[in-house]
Amino acid sequence: MAEGKRQRNPRAVYFALACLTILCGLFVHRGAIRMDSDVKDVLGDALWAAMMLWWVSVLAPNARLLARAAGAYGICVAVELSQMFHTPALDVMRQTTLGHLVLGSGFDARDLAAYALGVAGAMLAARFVDAKGTRE
Repeated sequence: MAEGKRQRNPRAVYFALACLTILCGLFVHRGAIRMDSDVKDVLGDALWAAMMLWWVSVLAPNARLLARAAGAYGICVAVELSQMFHTPALDVMRQTTLGHLVLGSGFDARDLAAYALGVAGAMLAARFVDAKGTRE
């Protein structure tokens, strides 16, 4: 490595992106911006999916982007499908703010498309991060 040039730490960049996405998601969720409830729902789901790509990238920054994106989308789909199952313990967790934000509350097939959009958008940003991390 040339003197004066620091190697980027992709994990730190992805961690920062995850935290920023959480803040944006909370901003949308809490209604800080007036928007139609359907737009708010889709935007929140897309941000949640983008956040999943950031966390997967924190865990495996050197994995191929497509593999990380597939993993993130897979997590989103698994969580969405889990919303078709209800047990007393799960329903109690889903009634908390954190439980609702992480686990959701009810299955909605539209969410799968929002997740795909969120992961796709995050992939564009991740390409930039990945390219910056490989430059000397």
